[in-house]
Amino acid sequence: MTNSASDTLVLAGTGKTGSRLAARLAERGLNARTAARNGADVRFDWDDPATHRVALHGVDRLYLVAPAMRVDFADQVSTFLDLAEASGVRHVTYLSAYGIDQAPPQVALRAVELDLIGRGSITHSILRPAWFMQNFSETFLKPVDGIISVPTGDGSEAFIDAEDIAAVAAETLLSPDTHAGAAHALTGPEAITVSEAAEVIAALTGMSVKHDDIDRDLWIQSSVAAGVPAEYGEMLRTLTETIAAGMGSRPNDNVQKVTGAPPIRFAEFARRSARAWTQAGSS
Repeated sequence: MTNSASDTLVLAGTGKTGSRLAARLAERGLNARTAARNGADVRFDWDDPATHRVALHGVDRLYLVAPAMRVDFADQVSTFLDLAEASGVRHVTYLSAYGIDQAPPQVALRAVELDLIGRGSITHSILRPAWFMQNFSETFLKPVDGIISVPTGDGSEAFIDAEDIAAVAAETLLSPDTHAGAAHALTGPEAITVSEAAEVIAALTGMSVKHDDIDRDLWIQSSVAAGVPAEYGEMLRTLTETIAAGMGSRPNDNVQKVTGAPPIRFAEFARRSARAWTQAGSS
């Protein structure tokens, strides 16, 4: 494959990794078409197949992000991959999750991995990142009234910056032949607890930030009440139990092996993201 004649479709193109990836690809001379329900180059809705063919037109590389906040999507993604293959896509980089290679084949994220592995006419790269650092600045780990409420106990996680995930994804899409069949477990350079992350944020902002190891059932009930699907609530149970049990992700050097640069440390991410916690309206 050559870059000049290639277009890449970036699903979830307005999201944490997709937006960063599209920018990197454009900087490196690869045409990147972002796709999302709103605000992207093309509209893409997993539940509206009419948007799929239009989004895929003319592309030969795909950054695949499965439907968000769901646990039963493997058949839907497989149908989409059939269409992608028929439309001329020849390489897929898939955003999976850390440790999913150990999951049973009926788990949707793993089922999609196995689907890709079984396809003979397209190559693939699988990315399995740890928890995103951006969860602290953008989503469910962001402090509310100085409290980060999540049932992870004293367990640690090698949180990874979405910038590093995007950097690795870019390499796989720029040189798909080099990364064909690759499966990269991606982590930050250190494993830290949520309490330690809170201390870093507090030191940088001058705010009081603490970790509340909230009761897991109460946390899941609150998440569901806030709009998280009940079945995804059980996925959150598994994820937090894994960390609390001391089985969170451990640091590795895969980011550096692929990109040539060391992964970003949490303190560096926090310095860059300080406005997320200090700007007007932040709690």
